[in-house]
Amino acid sequence: MRLMIIGDIVGRPGRRAIKANVNSLKREFNIDFVIANGENAAGGKGITEDTGQELFINGVNVLTMGNHVWNKREAFEYLGRETRIVRPANYPPGTPGMGWAFYDVAGNIKICVINLMGRIFLEPLDCPFRRVDEIIKKIKEQARIIIVDFHAEATSEKVAMGWYLSGRVTAVVGTHTHVQTADEKILPGGTAYITDLGMTGPMESVIGVKKDVVIDKFVNRIPRYFEVAKGPYQFNAALIDVDEETGEAISIRRIQNYE
Repeated sequence: MRLMIIGDIVGRPGRRAIKANVNSLKREFNIDFVIANGENAAGGKGITEDTGQELFINGVNVLTMGNHVWNKREAFEYLGRETRIVRPANYPPGTPGMGWAFYDVAGNIKICVINLMGRIFLEPLDCPFRRVDEIIKKIKEQARIIIVDFHAEATSEKVAMGWYLSGRVTAVVGTHTHVQTADEKILPGGTAYITDLGMTGPMESVIGVKKDVVIDKFVNRIPRYFEVAKGPYQFNAALIDVDEETGEAISIRRIQNYE
């Protein structure tokens, strides 16, 4: 089985990149299932039903989220009924939406997608390490293929999660920093790992935001409204080949496409 997992989709340029790349890559590489981080898909922060449906129509099977999951008011109701979106599982009980879910691939293969959020430089949520332990205990008999999107700021926290889950899940992929890392590898026990998938969004930007706005904030220290940049896009993702019988990852490779 071949999976494609796409880095943070940012605004309209990111959605345009999805439309231009996903279905063609699925045909070219015989991809069976596509996961993407969509927490920045609507105007650079959050998700709406319209943007979510646009991504699903253009080939994405499941969306994961992150710290901007609630930036759009309609997300509270939308995530409560949209089974193709998972938000960080370490939010407190009673939070709308799902932190993990099962999906059928090719008719008879079941995979589980788990979303977690780090705590260093982010909201003080429940411990993602202890939370993922609880989830794995519940699902280990139901799905061999387990994909974890760890939405975190600190590289050290992501690397630690990779080693913590080594041999217990199929893949641990990092999101949030919008810069693709060159450390993809297969950890002991068949766990694919990459610290950050990168960003699918405006290439001529500072992690998705108009570059002049961010530079001015750094230089003058005056608060500025962050607006999604325009212009050509970049498309960042990873392809992961999986042994369907064991759930172990066989290989991982980065994708970088540009408009």
